[in-house]
Amino acid sequence: MSEENRVGSKIRQLREAREMTVKELAEASQSSEESIQQLENGALVPSLTPLLKIARALGVRLGTFLDDMPQNGPVVVREGLSENVVRFSGKAEKPKESALEFYSLASDKADRNMEPFIIDIHPSPEESHQPSSHEGEEFIYVLSGEIEIFYGKDVHKLNAGDSIYYDSIIPHDVHAAGKEDAKILAVIYAPL
Repeated sequence: MSEENRVGSKIRQLREAREMTVKELAEASQSSEESIQQLENGALVPSLTPLLKIARALGVRLGTFLDDMPQNGPVVVREGLSENVVRFSGKAEKPKESALEFYSLASDKADRNMEPFIIDIHPSPEESHQPSSHEGEEFIYVLSGEIEIFYGKDVHKLNAGDSIYYDSIIPHDVHAAGKEDAKILAVIYAPL
């Protein structure tokens, strides 16, 4: 399975294992049938919030889309160099390229409740900075660069060494501030 369509292939595999149609998954995840089909076929780079809703509709953790060979013991990732990378779009209308690259730090850990990632954030067009929400909580620590977070009606700018912890149910958007890349450590908790 190619890195480019790992997520889409997992979505299709899980949907078919649950004997769900594309229409049923679209309704359960508040997505369009076209979006589900494009994700499964690798024609659409997913954004995080719809992917969280799809995971919830399938009854799995977000990390399930990254898992290969889950193990029960500890998972060690040296120097943050995860082999499991997933590229997410921003929230542009028809995203074709990645604004976020998620490097999972626990993709092989079975039965985890948190999803830790190193995320490379690339500059994206302002029109893609649309807040969205999902259940759960997020913790972000800025490793390098500068990010901007829309959170409800507030805007927070964070630099290297800064952190933020927030409830994900409040509409939010995380993006690079300015024209430079940023790198963050993010831990996402999204209940099933």
